[in-house]
Amino acid sequence: MYAKIQIVGRIEVVTGMHIGGSSAFAAIGAVDSPVIKDVRTNQPMIPGSSLKGKMRALLAKVYNDHLVSEPDDDTECLTRLFGAAKKEHVKNSRILISDMLLLNEDELHSMGLQSLTEVKFENRINRLSSTAIPRQIERTVRGAQFGLDIIYEATDEKEVIEDFEILTEGFRLLQYDYLGGSGSRGYGKIKFYDLEAEVVVGQVDDAIVERCNKLLKDV
Repeated sequence: MYAKIQIVGRIEVVTGMHIGGSSAFAAIGAVDSPVIKDVRTNQPMIPGSSLKGKMRALLAKVYNDHLVSEPDDDTECLTRLFGAAKKEHVKNSRILISDMLLLNEDELHSMGLQSLTEVKFENRINRLSSTAIPRQIERTVRGAQFGLDIIYEATDEKEVIEDFEILTEGFRLLQYDYLGGSGSRGYGKIKFYDLEAEVVVGQVDDAIVERCNKLLKDV
């Protein structure tokens, strides 16, 4: 069989989130660590690679029976879902995660926000000299919502539900972790909403799709 199942939904930023962009050409006095932005709109965005990489790292802690240094050495159920580039054991990823763009710009502006990002001032303390080293970190504001769009390629009907069980566990794990940087300082807590799966190419048994949607609803 060959089919594609599209998973759509929303990601809401619960605490200020920093997914870094380039500061190579920042002017003097500019923010030290800006967030990545969509070049067309200059709005913050979430790269698909950030979501995919974080979910895989969290799932590796659950499914790998020992610590591995490279994702290509993950257990079979993870390399089957996320792919592997190991020589002679190359596997294509079954999930394609699009970059996520802002959905609720107008709503945020209607709440009085002038900017969709905020600048958080932090200090790093030199423990020998007690000197404070200030830095400015840009964050996507809490309440920002981004559109989730994932394509799952189904090649074996018997494995679809197992793959969705792993994928939805990744969603749950991420909600109790963080996305982006500085999570230990409170950044990057997120929440998934309105997750739904629909077959967009080929055919998948209705009972399987119903079960997949039940898993997504329970995230």
